[in-house]
Amino acid sequence: MSTFTVRRGYRYRAEISLGVLESLAGNEAVAARLRDAGFIDVSVAGAGRRRVAEGLWPNADASAPMPHQITAVTEIEAA
Repeated sequence: MSTFTVRRGYRYRAEISLGVLESLAGNEAVAARLRDAGFIDVSVAGAGRRRVAEGLWPNADASAPMPHQITAVTEIEAA
C-alpha cells in the first residue's frame, strides 16, 4: 500500500475503483467516507465500480497509507 501526503488548503481529485459489492454504494456513501477521513467540500461522480471524487483538505498536512480502491490522486489547486 503506497503512502500519500495531503496538504492544508489543497483540493484533490481521486480516481476510485470499487469492488463488486462496494460498487452498490451510492455516491453519497462514498462522499461520506471521504468526509469521515477529514475532507470537506466533497463531490463524487460516476457509477458502478468507477468513481471520481474531489475534496478539499482543511487540516494540517498529513501522510497516510492510501486505500487500495484509490487508483490515482491529483492535486488540483490551492484554496
